[in-house]
Amino acid sequence: MTEPHPLLLANARVIDPSRGADFRGDVLLASGVIKDAAFGIAAAGVPDGAEVVDCKGAVVAPGLVDMRAFIGEPGAEHRETLASASHAAAAGGVTTIVCQPDTDPVVDDPAIVDFILRRARDTAVVRIHPMAALTKGLKGEEMTEIGLLQAAGAVAFTDGARSIASAQGLRRMLTYARDFDALIVHHTEDATMSGGAMNEGLFASRLGLPGIPKAAETIVLERDLRLVDGVRGRYHAASITCRESLEVLARAKEAGLAVTGSVSINHLSFNELDVGQYRTFFKVSPPLRAEDDRVALIQALSSGLIDVVVSDHNPQDVEMKRLPFSEAEPGAIGLETLLSAALRLVHAGDVDLVNVLRALSTRPAELLGLKGGTLKAGSPADVIVLDPEMPWVLDPANLKSRSRNTPFDGARLQGRVLRTIVAGRTVYEYV
Repeated sequence: MTEPHPLLLANARVIDPSRGADFRGDVLLASGVIKDAAFGIAAAGVPDGAEVVDCKGAVVAPGLVDMRAFIGEPGAEHRETLASASHAAAAGGVTTIVCQPDTDPVVDDPAIVDFILRRARDTAVVRIHPMAALTKGLKGEEMTEIGLLQAAGAVAFTDGARSIASAQGLRRMLTYARDFDALIVHHTEDATMSGGAMNEGLFASRLGLPGIPKAAETIVLERDLRLVDGVRGRYHAASITCRESLEVLARAKEAGLAVTGSVSINHLSFNELDVGQYRTFFKVSPPLRAEDDRVALIQALSSGLIDVVVSDHNPQDVEMKRLPFSEAEPGAIGLETLLSAALRLVHAGDVDLVNVLRALSTRPAELLGLKGGTLKAGSPADVIVLDPEMPWVLDPANLKSRSRNTPFDGARLQGRVLRTIVAGRTVYEYV
């Protein structure tokens, strides 16, 4: 592949969350890296052969790093492939996808990590990094070879949507991972309490649906953080959904533990009432909680208590969603709507744009040891051009994902990616 020509993004609102920067200026990309992001680059002279794009005041920011996305390949290519997910990501401004290990076969062997990396290089238009399984076969019992998987290219370790039931087992995993400075990402939901269909409460009772209590999450999170306090490993809560969990996370951070947490864009955007009359596109795991929990999550994002916002992209085919609510599979796609949905919080005045972009790009890159999430000179030229004001209505037929299970069906959104650039090469342009 030939090297892309230098590219100057001129007359832009430049936002670099890694430095807390927000200014009017230009960004110069060349040889696959960021050469400079400053005021007056265009006036100083454009390099020979450079393409100049007048951004007309649009935002230029680091590409998003989505820390939690299920991709069906290998084994469930009918739901999503590395190629289709990458095109969906590019349309949503995501330049790096971190995929989950619950594939077939499970990502619990260095050869599977290598397969995903090679396949992504051949077919994907954005960067794709795998998380490896924490236990063999995702069975929650025997620990995987963390050192070998990390050497093969795994960026973190998780059992996906499954929790480790054994406290002693997780303690050993945290201890072992600590020696490799490896990040454990854990789904905090007690399996014995999570057999319901939606958030436990009055609304679930009215619908006649079995509920999942918030205690299913907070009990596991509290246990995990006490284990972290004992072994001092690196730990990330995969999906925090309620006020009580935020209180647990805050205490651990105040104690100086190396703990962080994510929230799904679905839990920032919706609450249990959106389930309405058994709308299965709003069935996710963990379930949507009450409105006061959603508000608490937004406040935690604004304050920095929540580190990362993820899409929790989980494509399901029609047969798995067109079922009674209790029987339908949980999950919603989100790569293409992640940024636009997050901008709702900005337009509502709940979170400023720099903080939102930090949680979508800079923080996940830092936690995973990736070089993206910044506009600093010498960093990879993974950049987006964004019009935060552009209105649009989501039509599922226009989505690039192989699945259509979006809770934003017909939603009026404000803010759209105009151009997505990976390694200095434009991989998506809004027409």
